[in-house]
Amino acid sequence: MATMENGVLVTTGKDDEGIDAGYAAVRFNALKHGVLSRHVVLPHEDRAEFDDLRDALVFEHQPSGATELHLVEELAGVLWRKRRVLMAEGARINEGLRSAVNSPKLVMPSAAPFQRGLTGDNADLRDLLDATPDEIVERQRIAALDLAATQKAAAILRKGGPNAYAKARRALIQDSRDWWDQQVEEEEHPATAEGLAQFIRDSLDPICHQMVKEAQYTPAIKAQTLGEGLRAHLLEKLNRYETHLDRKFERTLAMLLKLKELRGA
Repeated sequence: MATMENGVLVTTGKDDEGIDAGYAAVRFNALKHGVLSRHVVLPHEDRAEFDDLRDALVFEHQPSGATELHLVEELAGVLWRKRRVLMAEGARINEGLRSAVNSPKLVMPSAAPFQRGLTGDNADLRDLLDATPDEIVERQRIAALDLAATQKAAAILRKGGPNAYAKARRALIQDSRDWWDQQVEEEEHPATAEGLAQFIRDSLDPICHQMVKEAQYTPAIKAQTLGEGLRAHLLEKLNRYETHLDRKFERTLAMLLKLKELRGA
């Protein structure tokens, strides 16, 4: 059973009713005497969430006396600080990812350093990062079809002959054909075989090759972006602080268990 002496819980026996009563009394004590607790939670943090954490530890360890209660509060404070470390780590990683996704011209060539064509020009890394495995496969298929159609159109134009322009235009996939028609409408190129050949050579073919490379190396690009966003060297201080908290938790828990052992002796 548990009794209160001078505002401090004294536990004797291990019956269920004693544990329940002891928990209620200890929780009251924690609220009344939680000197450390009042300073652990920052103004913008959730006090109720911390109270739940501390109360769970009180219930688990059933502290008897002010010293044991202080040690339990120490445990709660350490775990609360470890929570902050994880939040800080996530914030650092998010900051790094934001920087990485805004630098495709640096990230993409690094993803496959021995491959040409991964320039990062006009690339949206957010779009690549969101791609599912099925979407990646579909992009690879479409990119290959686009390149094959473009090369077929170029071959038709090189061969020449009657209606070469019309045949080459029809050979393009719909998106490429629409782009070409827009170029003609804006008078960027004449609607002739020579104009289409120049458009394919200078604009469409390079972009098709780039799209094929991007689709082929999307997994590597995703890994490179996430890796650069991690910026592990900037997390070193947080890692050291977390190690310090782990050691403090271990020491505090060992002290608490030893004290409870001595009380039970």
